[in-house]
Amino acid sequence: MAPTSATRPAGQAGRGRPGAPEPTEFTAVGGDWAEIAAEAAALGEERIVVNMGPQHPSTHGVLRLILEIDGETVTEARAGVGYLHTGIEKNMEFRTWTQGVTFCTRMDYVAPFFQEVAYCLAVEKLLGITDDVPERASLIRILMMELNRISSHLVAVGTGGNELGATTIMTISFREREEILRLFERITGLRMNHAYIRPGGVAQDLPPGTIAAIREKLPVIASGIGELEDLMLANPIFKGRMVGVGYLPLAAAMALGVTGPVLRSAGLPFDLRKSQPYCGYEHLTFDVPTSTDSDSYSRVVLRMKEARESIRIVSQVLDRLEALGPGPVMVADKKIAWPAQLSIGADGQGNSLDHIRQIMGTSMEALIHHFKLVTEGFRVPAGQVFQTIEHPRGVIGVHLVSDGGTRPYRAHFRDPSFTNLQAVAVMCEGGQVADVVVSVASIDPVLGGVDR
Repeated sequence: MAPTSATRPAGQAGRGRPGAPEPTEFTAVGGDWAEIAAEAAALGEERIVVNMGPQHPSTHGVLRLILEIDGETVTEARAGVGYLHTGIEKNMEFRTWTQGVTFCTRMDYVAPFFQEVAYCLAVEKLLGITDDVPERASLIRILMMELNRISSHLVAVGTGGNELGATTIMTISFREREEILRLFERITGLRMNHAYIRPGGVAQDLPPGTIAAIREKLPVIASGIGELEDLMLANPIFKGRMVGVGYLPLAAAMALGVTGPVLRSAGLPFDLRKSQPYCGYEHLTFDVPTSTDSDSYSRVVLRMKEARESIRIVSQVLDRLEALGPGPVMVADKKIAWPAQLSIGADGQGNSLDHIRQIMGTSMEALIHHFKLVTEGFRVPAGQVFQTIEHPRGVIGVHLVSDGGTRPYRAHFRDPSFTNLQAVAVMCEGGQVADVVVSVASIDPVLGGVDR
């Protein structure tokens, strides 16, 4: 504020006390209010900021979208995350390497097997036992991941359809997903959050009759996928809401680090199962579907095609398991191999009583080893490792640091949902408010993985 001398007409000089000095006037200047007022006057209308979420169903539960709109047009879109923060990565520093599986499986709860496999591959790489994992265990890992990929894509398409108002799409998707969850329950004892994949292999072999049960369900699942395709892909209302919406070209996808179906919808056939195979994917025959349309509709089509490729992979794995025959599903090193052997009893699924009797009755040394391995865990040589695999939503990475102890010094996950959410602004700005729902659904984020 700058003081200025007052100028008054002569007739007003005697106002106030006789002989008083002339009053000083102050003029306030500064700030950008003048520019803001001028811009508002030029626009002729107000800009509105809308919070979509964090409870809105279209935002998959706990994603907050801050939208600036001009009428029905989105002029700015930002994603706000952190509402589902669980501290999983920090908690893993206070648990043994094997117990870490129980935490990371709960991150992306729609595709739990992928976190388990990525984490266990990283631990095995630190231990130097990657080549010691039995082939049967690796095949079972692929089997579980590909069944999980199908169920994850069904959730993506089903919830996306429901958010558009097409409840039938969701009911059909969840009906077929239920068939897969029953298979998971048969194998692991749980429908979700399994902790079935363990460092060195898997918790237990497939129960008797499982291969035949999966073969019986595959045609049913394929039929359900075909029913979904008939319901969606030629529907003029569905296409009207999806075609050309959520456009993300290849250059933008690569600049943002986007992977998975969103990247492949822009034309790049990037899939780690092909480029950097793991668990034996190099011995399986399958295709990587792509599109160049770069929109929400193409991502639906790709997820349906990927589900069919997963059925193809599962069939090959079942053939290889039958040809391989019975065998170990855990590394032979008893200093690493989890000692429990599960069985199905009258009270559900738990530790084999015969196995417990054997441990208790063999020797005191065996009992002590069992106790120490379960309570303290095994030691992992000091070092760090980064392991990536192909998740249903893109590339998931695991960075593990060991200080030579029985617990991770640091565990960090590169979750594909977190990275892909960066594309929200590019996909939504310039479109309609209603199209934001479609764009987010086509990314298919799971906020458990985003917030961790």
